[in-house]
Amino acid sequence: MTLHSPFSKVAPVNLGALLLAAAALLISGCGKRSTADWDTPGETAPAPVVPVSTSIVEKKSASNASQVVAPAAKKAPAPEASATGSLRFIGYNVENWLTMDRYENGKNLKGANKPEEQKAAVIAILSRLKPDVLGLCEIGQKEDILDLQARLKAAGLDLPNLHYIGGVDPTRHLALLTRFPIKFTRTIAKSDYTLDGKTLSIQRGVLDATVTANGSDYRFIGVHLKSKREVETGDQAAMRLNEAHLLRDHIDAILTSEPATKLVAYGDFNDTRASPAIKLIQGTYNHPNYLTPLPLKDRNGEQWTHFWDREDVYSRFDWILVSQPLKSEVNFEASRILDEPEWDKASDHRAVMMLLK
Repeated sequence: MTLHSPFSKVAPVNLGALLLAAAALLISGCGKRSTADWDTPGETAPAPVVPVSTSIVEKKSASNASQVVAPAAKKAPAPEASATGSLRFIGYNVENWLTMDRYENGKNLKGANKPEEQKAAVIAILSRLKPDVLGLCEIGQKEDILDLQARLKAAGLDLPNLHYIGGVDPTRHLALLTRFPIKFTRTIAKSDYTLDGKTLSIQRGVLDATVTANGSDYRFIGVHLKSKREVETGDQAAMRLNEAHLLRDHIDAILTSEPATKLVAYGDFNDTRASPAIKLIQGTYNHPNYLTPLPLKDRNGEQWTHFWDREDVYSRFDWILVSQPLKSEVNFEASRILDEPEWDKASDHRAVMMLLK
């Protein structure tokens, strides 16, 4: 029996042309997404309404949301130090630069600080990339940030201006180091919320510091939202969403009263791109107060920033979002996720970097 196809009566030369055309269509539909694809409309998820709870000391962030790893691409050269008239910002969760009980090299250690090898790896990355402004998560006490600052200076990176703040968590704090002067700092108007009849508070607080650089003011808003680790206090996702709600309220208050503010919201948000918390922090698309998330990738085109080794899960938890007045200054091509060789010795997070033109 002879099988007939739609192509059986087409001349060979015409059949070849048809196949070439079909292949071209397939190739054109399989290209990588452009930078603009990240900045697309999405509905803002409703958040529980908001108030100071007992402090909660958390261990490592445990991710349960995976990130697809992109195929390797041609590596780009590492960026040089900031040029005159530009600003280089790095946001980094340095994983427990603090004193705590640890398990290292098969031993349980009580009241131990971050191991020297890990500290050295953090300093190596930062001293090589030379940020002008550095936003840090998981800093311990004041002496811990002073230790990090001194190590950077000894390695040739002097960031003399410091802002350090925390929430109800007595162990983990936020810090901002900068070579530019800090013009002023602010505190969030409301840090408390109610969940299941309990009054809770943003655990690590909200860092708010305005830096004057190259004739402009830049307002940095740093956070480290509730981890994905379950706690008895309440549902971890609901806690994180409430913290995101309070953060969004703070940002709206700033941008409504001062619409021209060049604002940077950054930190370890402990959530992925499509989550209600991230959508809420971004705000309503096309609204003047909308924050654009930078579509950062590493030099291989990969987008994850956190690795949970126990579950072998890669996630995008670390974000930089900018207000509309700042968006035109961002060098999107040069901004990236830092895939430095010693990243896994330094932290379970990879740092994120934004360069301004």
